[in-house]
Amino acid sequence: MVICFGVFIVLSVQAVLAGFPSTPFTDAGLIWLVGTELVLAAAALLFLQARGFAVGTLLPEPTARGFLLGIALFFAAWVAGVLVTAPFLQGAPEQPYQGMITEARLSGPTIVLFAMVNGTFEEIFLLGVLVRGLRGFGLSVAVAVPLLVRVLYHLYQGPVGTLWVLAFGLVFTASYLRTTTLWPPVFAHILWDIVPFS
Repeated sequence: MVICFGVFIVLSVQAVLAGFPSTPFTDAGLIWLVGTELVLAAAALLFLQARGFAVGTLLPEPTARGFLLGIALFFAAWVAGVLVTAPFLQGAPEQPYQGMITEARLSGPTIVLFAMVNGTFEEIFLLGVLVRGLRGFGLSVAVAVPLLVRVLYHLYQGPVGTLWVLAFGLVFTASYLRTTTLWPPVFAHILWDIVPFS
């Protein structure tokens, strides 16, 4: 997880320490993230393969049923996010993630490319590697550690944004634990990365 998320956790903590500077999403920034995630994914997969991990089992397999489950999972995570964050939004100042989205100047192809790479990257390594790998330590560890990692690298979104990430991360994790299928959470995450910019 250090390979995949270490740099993003450091950047996220730096954003918190700097007082959540307003940095809207840009095409160049998202392309940088795509490139970085692809390089980190290659390094992590080589590391896992060298340690005897069945890397081939991490490939999400799109199916018609998986698409439908992914759409349902997207809405379930959205509802969970709304329920968890609603009490904290009344009277609260604008959260960093709100400005990042409303001020974003992104092209459609960049959003789609980013969503496909980012959603696949995060769910493969958080669910397919970390949740699966930690099952031997008990269910609470297999759920808590990936959620902690997910929250730490989204701290830059501010307190409410981080709560939202925690809520949808919990929904995705529960779905994966029940089905052990990666495509529905990957597709739900892809939708999650596209819809706010639509």
